[in-house]
Amino acid sequence: MIIIKELSKKEDLLKFIKYPFDLYKDSKQWVPPIIKDELDSFDSKLNPVFEHAEARFFVAFKNTKIVGRIAAIINWKEINEQGVKKMRFGWFDFENDFEVSTMLLDKVKEIGNEYQLEFMEGPVGFSNLDKVGIMTYGFEEIGSMITWYNYPYYEKHYTAFGLVKEKEYIESKFPFTNVKPKFFFRIQNIVKERYKLHVKSIRTTKEVLKYADDMFDLFNTSYKKLSSHVAISNSQKEYFKNKFISYINPEYIKFIFDSNDKLVAFAVVLPSFAKALQKANGKVFPFGIFHLLKAKYYSKTVLFYLIGVLPEYQSKGVTGLIFNEYYEEFKSIGIKNCYRTPELADNKAVQQLWKHFEPKICVRRQTMKMNL
Repeated sequence: MIIIKELSKKEDLLKFIKYPFDLYKDSKQWVPPIIKDELDSFDSKLNPVFEHAEARFFVAFKNTKIVGRIAAIINWKEINEQGVKKMRFGWFDFENDFEVSTMLLDKVKEIGNEYQLEFMEGPVGFSNLDKVGIMTYGFEEIGSMITWYNYPYYEKHYTAFGLVKEKEYIESKFPFTNVKPKFFFRIQNIVKERYKLHVKSIRTTKEVLKYADDMFDLFNTSYKKLSSHVAISNSQKEYFKNKFISYINPEYIKFIFDSNDKLVAFAVVLPSFAKALQKANGKVFPFGIFHLLKAKYYSKTVLFYLIGVLPEYQSKGVTGLIFNEYYEEFKSIGIKNCYRTPELADNKAVQQLWKHFEPKICVRRQTMKMNL
């Protein structure tokens, strides 16, 4: 017999967070999150997203064993400001049992109908900086700290419930040896001169924080046309700075400025923490911190996480400056592999930026939707 239970207390939410550790205990590809980070992100007193969003957390029990989980999310900013009446769901994991997945999705559907929302879509998080999509291809690839991994059977459960593909995302990879500076070295000099742009060399976290708010504002501006975008609030900026900046090598963040020192473009690259997170197994202390620090400073694999360019500078070769900066940086420290994190499959403009690097698609993922 399957029983669905809603969780709210901190000690119960730990069960919600720890369930995938059991489900994926034999997987070599699954990358565990840091348990404390997950718990903090679900805490309405700590995560400012709850100023305009709400979430309910459910688990499925078979006898006394947890066999599935799901988070039902409503982002009121999205609904009231954008008029997108979406019932979100994420953190959806389950055994290969259709009764389990159906009962969990039924809870999301029930809440969506209660608030008279128009459709449900997932898996998604609270915002664009959260994880997104179920994997449909590339199950042999190791995950990352910013993506969800899932077993191949997941898609069949979504489809059986009546969900259909909404947005498709692709991830790709290429060896650093594919990076040929001739494709951007000349253009970056022309762009610098024509638009009077310059790059500031960032070497400390203090310097990154100096420009972080401007970076988030530029992110909001450059991504607002995407159908899935929900703007980051001022309080969320502070939250993300505290949550993410410590994981990023300052020299892996690139800022491009105009002649008035206005930020016109940025890029964020992360070292790969996948293997380190597997060794840490959800805990920073006492030993996880050493695995994470080793990866931060010595990983030879990097993930291109975000690139943002002001609309008036898009399609003008500004990314040539960014690529040139990264080329020099990565060549000096011996980077070997580069990954592109999830990008909308229909965003051809972004994909064109990488064509000279000959990337190979390694993962496909998608969100799925159903009208209510």
